[in-house]
Amino acid sequence: MSELNPEDAKIITLARSSRARAGAAEGAAVRDETGRTYAATSVDLPSLKLSALKVAVAMAVSSGAEDLEAAAVVTAAGTADPSDVAAVRDLGRKAPILLAAPDGTLTTIIE
Repeated sequence: MSELNPEDAKIITLARSSRARAGAAEGAAVRDETGRTYAATSVDLPSLKLSALKVAVAMAVSSGAEDLEAAAVVTAAGTADPSDVAAVRDLGRKAPILLAAPDGTLTTIIE
């Protein structure tokens, strides 16, 4: 993998921190067109189940974001659910999705 730029490294760090703080299975963060970031964890309630990436995208949308520059997911799963990729593409057609292991190591970039 190539070296990450500082802004992409930052959203991986935010995703890791959110995941660790909540003790969640996954953490995610997205960066919008103005540079604002939104970090989230997965939600696993009896009546509501959302991936961390969907929550982060929803937070960006509800805050007025019109585009995404990048997204990051930290998970032990090693893959992204196609519906998560679709959620990112709804808002950021060109946004790379950075997949990272729980230790923050970048494993995959979905272009």
